Amino acid sequence: MNMLDGRVKAVKHILCIVGTRPEGIKMAPLIRALKREPWAKVTVLSTAQHRDLLDQVLVLFDIKPDVDLDIMRENQQLPELTARLITALDAKFADLSPDIVLAQGDTTTVMTAALVAFYRRIPFGHVEAGLRTHDLDNPFPEEMNRVVAGHLARWHFVPTERSRANLLREGIPADRIHVTGNTVIDALLDVAAKEWPLDVPLDPSKRLLLVTAHRRENFGEPLRAMCRAILALVERHPDVEVLYPVHPNPNVKAVANELLGNHPRIRLCAPLDYAPFVEAQKRAYLILTDSGGVQEEAPALGKPVLVMRVETERPEAVDEGVVKLVGMDEARIVAEASRLLDDPQAWRAMARGVSPYGDGKASQRIVQVLGDA
Repeated sequence: MNMLDGRVKAVKHILCIVGTRPEGIKMAPLIRALKREPWAKVTVLSTAQHRDLLDQVLVLFDIKPDVDLDIMRENQQLPELTARLITALDAKFADLSPDIVLAQGDTTTVMTAALVAFYRRIPFGHVEAGLRTHDLDNPFPEEMNRVVAGHLARWHFVPTERSRANLLREGIPADRIHVTGNTVIDALLDVAAKEWPLDVPLDPSKRLLLVTAHRRENFGEPLRAMCRAILALVERHPDVEVLYPVHPNPNVKAVANELLGNHPRIRLCAPLDYAPFVEAQKRAYLILTDSGGVQEEAPALGKPVLVMRVETERPEAVDEGVVKLVGMDEARIVAEASRLLDDPQAWRAMARGVSPYGDGKASQRIVQVLGDA
């Protein structure tokens, strides 16, 4: 038992689950905040749905998992990944008997954690809850994962009022929804305050175009169209250099190497650790991405973002005018990026440093809710 604010608080065993790099980034500040609380016994479980990418982040934030399921298999498919996660998580939940399970976002790890917690009648807290495109095919399978987790959660820690409204429309009781901001801003502000080495040779006289493209629904022709657009942009703008950290999935790596691997002003590299990737965002003039996390981080750093997707579950930055959806059409990507590269006024309008996703205190708010539960 612990005495806080004149009240006796029972120690709660909180199981924090991470599986991929974005989960590691967004859970890290929350895990660290919980570990400072005398009423919280914190266990960190890594599913390692993405092995190396997650490990990089955990090392950066000095988090060592207490349990590592080592789930990842090369070129893993969703049905077998889901089956292995359910079985492995169920065994660990039975062994650990947590009072609360926490997980973040929209991955298969999150969906299965929520499902197994439901089966075991363990209260589940969903960090970054309430994001919706209302299209189960975009993003795939993440939209379905969020919906499932959202209807099984006891606590919904939503980043924005719009996310709260999404859950209310789905019938989630208002007293279960807590607007906290997004923990990614907590992590970002901590890392961005320092300068980090970027071990990729770049020409400082060139404007940097940072690219990330890896989503499952874009495999095949959509990714090829993105790569052709990037090549066209470099040919059209001789003062532009591209940095593209390429996801290790062979569906991405093979296409990127084939279409972009031989241009002298296109740098393909392995995925960057989180700190160097934040540094790359800080140095970028413009960012092209299909990533969700970049849509949250880059606006806070004052960087215009063009999103190569047809839908986004993060519309707040679009509404603010600092992010724009451009789809996967080659001609449109080239036209929209060229407008920002050629028109300083258009670029400044998107480079305003507006962050609709939080003030860096989301983790503190989540800890307060759990401490009072």
